[in-house]
Amino acid sequence: MGMAATYDQKVFCRQALIGGNYGLLNATTFIPNPDYYGALLWHRLMGSIVLAVTKESYPDLRVYAHCAKKKPGVSVIFINLSKYRSFNITLSNLNSKDAGKLNFEFVGKQNREEYHLTSLFGKMKGGIVCLNDVPMVQTGSRDIPAMDPRLVDASTPISVSAQSIAYVTIRDFEAPACV
Repeated sequence: MGMAATYDQKVFCRQALIGGNYGLLNATTFIPNPDYYGALLWHRLMGSIVLAVTKESYPDLRVYAHCAKKKPGVSVIFINLSKYRSFNITLSNLNSKDAGKLNFEFVGKQNREEYHLTSLFGKMKGGIVCLNDVPMVQTGSRDIPAMDPRLVDASTPISVSAQSIAYVTIRDFEAPACV
């Protein structure tokens, strides 16, 4: 979804909601597969305005940023494809007022909102994903569990563990495109 949005793709259609090679829902039980939670976070957090992102050359780390959805700020998704390497990330903002010459490190004043998706017990082919270390399993009434963010001091680096996805929303990161 991130790559499609970067190239101004307006619509993204999943292969299958149910069935197919790997639908968002289990075809027999209708219980969400792990990808469902990533897609749901994308839908809830990522706005329609895509922001340019540059990063150091780490081929195992994918980064996409959008204006936050329905609220002020910027939402960023980090996808760590490495089996072993974790990343500690510091954000910076390139200010275009001085023809791109003023580059400053971003240090927010508000806590940022983080959603970390990892596999349960490190089993990448398991059927359960964890959000902020909490297994995402339906409640007794078959509802989707609460998907609350972890609030993190904005002055600290963003930590993205190996083989994980992190959605980060920074409410006081001012991107001119998001005003």
